[in-house]
Amino acid sequence: MKRKILIEKKEDQVRTFLLENDTVVEIHCADFERKEPGKHQIGDIYIGKVKNIVRNIGAAFIEIESGVNCYYDIKDAENAVFTTKIGKKPLCIGDELVVQISKEAVKTKAPTVTSNISLTGRYAVVTHGNTRIGVSSKLPKKMREEYKEQLQKYQNERFGIIVRTNAKDVCVREVEEEIEKLRSEYERIVETAPTRTCFSCLKSAPPSYITNLKNVYTEGLEEIVVGDSDLYTSIQSHFASEFPEKTGLLRLCDDPDFPLGKRYSTETILEKALREKVWLKNGGYLVIQPTEALTVIDVNSGKSIGKEKDEAGIMKINLEAAREAAHQIRLRNLSGIIIVDFINLEKKENVSLLLKEFRGFLSRDPIQTTLVDITPLNLVEVTRKKVRKPLYETVQRRYNSKPRVSDDRVPM
Repeated sequence: MKRKILIEKKEDQVRTFLLENDTVVEIHCADFERKEPGKHQIGDIYIGKVKNIVRNIGAAFIEIESGVNCYYDIKDAENAVFTTKIGKKPLCIGDELVVQISKEAVKTKAPTVTSNISLTGRYAVVTHGNTRIGVSSKLPKKMREEYKEQLQKYQNERFGIIVRTNAKDVCVREVEEEIEKLRSEYERIVETAPTRTCFSCLKSAPPSYITNLKNVYTEGLEEIVVGDSDLYTSIQSHFASEFPEKTGLLRLCDDPDFPLGKRYSTETILEKALREKVWLKNGGYLVIQPTEALTVIDVNSGKSIGKEKDEAGIMKINLEAAREAAHQIRLRNLSGIIIVDFINLEKKENVSLLLKEFRGFLSRDPIQTTLVDITPLNLVEVTRKKVRKPLYETVQRRYNSKPRVSDDRVPM
């Protein structure tokens, strides 16, 4: 697998394109600089104050900055690190505790915070509240067993460790070195928190375009091409302190006559990823429509010669649609409930084969994606873990806030 990363700056927004075998599989958009007070991002750690408790929904609202109240699951209080405790109950109004933003604010919904703190590196995560030693299920079984045995020496009652999928690319020693670094950071936060005042920020997460680089599989990564000198300096500085062995992958591409965006047609790639209609090579097409509750992907035969009575032709369209649907789900960062309406098949063995192939395509996604079942109405149910906002919500307004409809026949 050959991998390449393109990073460009457009109108104070950083856009990251991940390519696998020369095909764009992920696009991430983020602000170049942190914005005004009140703008918080996933991973930030604060000392917050409990402002309200709503026991009938099992939730509390914790203020992390004047006027910024965040949703909090009361069950998390069992493992909370309190800096000020008001009463004997597990959680009381006025309590001050260490919390981390786990979900950003979405539309009218407030940010979500947790006291189950996690510190994420490239190869491992140190977790407060979850004390087990875990290993990514995407690693080979033998490797998982070796890591669990090797890391038993870290077992304790205060924090746990999760080995990430990226660890498959390095030796155990490198993973342990990172764990030691994360453990030291964890100890510092826990020890210094009682000395800090309410609303203090104990840790600011790096800009999301830096965090995105941590999440990329390094196996086969050939280069990271950056199209802006300021951005290049920022990333180079971070790599020098965090991943010095990877600095050789960085390359600046800021030729004003032939910039990165023109060289790789990034504007066209992004515009296609926001379209409602996606053409398939065999003449069929997908229609992708996000709604408030779920995302619908409809498969159509379009201009394909194989029509409704041709089972082999329908199967061919559905198999290509399954591959493209899995690609688009990852590319657009769709999450939650996803319903895929394939063209109906008569033979049960063809349905079983289609589901098997679709499940295989979905398994390539680094984010947990599950094919649940097929309903009596022949609708395929998929769920994907929500980690970040979907692409159409992160792109700047000139692209609008939802995917655009286009009838241009341009294969994705």
